[in-house]
Amino acid sequence: MADTAVVDGGRIIKMEVDYSSNCDTKIPECKKLAQEGKLHDALDQLLVLEKLTRTASDMISTSRVLIAIVEICFEAKNWSALNEHIVLLSKRRSQLKQAVTKMVQECCTYIDKTPDRETMIELIETLRSVTEGKIYVEVERARLTHRLAKMKEEDNDIAGAASVMLELQVETYGSMTRREKASLILEQMRLCLLKQDFVRTQIIAKKINIKFFEDENDEETQVLKLKYYELMMELARHEGWYLELCRHNRAVLETPSIKADAEKRHIALSRAVLYLILAPHEPEQADLTHRLLADKLLEDIPIYKELLRLFVNPELIKWSGLCEIYETNLRATEVFSSATEEGRKRWGELRNRVVEHNIRIMAKYYTMITLSRMAELLDLPVEETEQCLCNLVETGVISARTDRPAGVVRFTRTQEPAALLDEWAGSLSKLMSLVNNTTHLIHQEEMLASAKA
Repeated sequence: MADTAVVDGGRIIKMEVDYSSNCDTKIPECKKLAQEGKLHDALDQLLVLEKLTRTASDMISTSRVLIAIVEICFEAKNWSALNEHIVLLSKRRSQLKQAVTKMVQECCTYIDKTPDRETMIELIETLRSVTEGKIYVEVERARLTHRLAKMKEEDNDIAGAASVMLELQVETYGSMTRREKASLILEQMRLCLLKQDFVRTQIIAKKINIKFFEDENDEETQVLKLKYYELMMELARHEGWYLELCRHNRAVLETPSIKADAEKRHIALSRAVLYLILAPHEPEQADLTHRLLADKLLEDIPIYKELLRLFVNPELIKWSGLCEIYETNLRATEVFSSATEEGRKRWGELRNRVVEHNIRIMAKYYTMITLSRMAELLDLPVEETEQCLCNLVETGVISARTDRPAGVVRFTRTQEPAALLDEWAGSLSKLMSLVNNTTHLIHQEEMLASAKA
């Protein structure tokens, strides 16, 4: 009797009998039998030995026997027997978890050695079936699933590949490295984007903590970081989230490999500027504009710095003048490329941002202006001017009232809710004071009248 204990799947199992000497003798004999063409005899003898080692809780010997069985099937090129014995051995009563893990790891090395694609898929599916729901082989199952998804993608079955990958909840895997988790989650995002499932992509993206990219700054992590932000930018472009696109490009700019390459650095920085200009005006957008203007890297591309400064200066921007100076340069970028529908759409968005900027400047300097004069300054028809004004009022960017019969716009200052409440409280206090004073005077008059009577 052996007084040895092993840890299997978190449990301490006491080994009752040591069968290592039996394995040293029996395994070579069985391999020789298989080479002589007596495959089934060899497997039957090893299955008997496997039962003895398993019931004796001899984990090391059980692992050796399981590996020997699959090796014999592989060397005989009997793939059906291999699949059959993988399932059989994994389902045996009280099978040792560590032994199954070693068997699965050994079988994973056979995938690239299969004779054809059909056999490869069959072996992968067999291994996936025996690893399903088993924590101790979760890493192997994840890698097998990724391999199967790649094969489906090669067959142009994007929906099937995405469905297979989404079975994995890799964020819960404790035995997998953070880098491998991130890599598999990015694959899930990529396949969802290919499938045009943008809602699910947003959900999956939240599983990645971007601090991981900052904590580990080696070359492999940088590649994953760039891949993550490329996928996030694709999602943001589809949704029209220009402020998010600016943030993503600024994050890319912080990557050492991008900073070191002048061309890539300029591309990321110019994209950040252009997408920031396209973002609707709000406090966060204004703050980011000032921070980007203070970035010393922007000195390398002065044309973009001057363009961004136009939207900060409290002056009207003449659209024709902007086109004359910047259109050729901007149309050459992928953001405003006239060759794509998205580029043409963004050019129209840029014009809208110029109009909105000009209306905000007017609201700053004017208290009252006619619609016709406003349209003249904006270089727009009166109807379009009124529409743009209404949009800005609705979104709360400016506060204005329009007298349509008179064709006059009155700009009013927007008040914060707290200031408005203070003003209302002050007015109410003044009103109550007047009521009290009036009541006192009435009472005084009544007293004088009664005294005279």
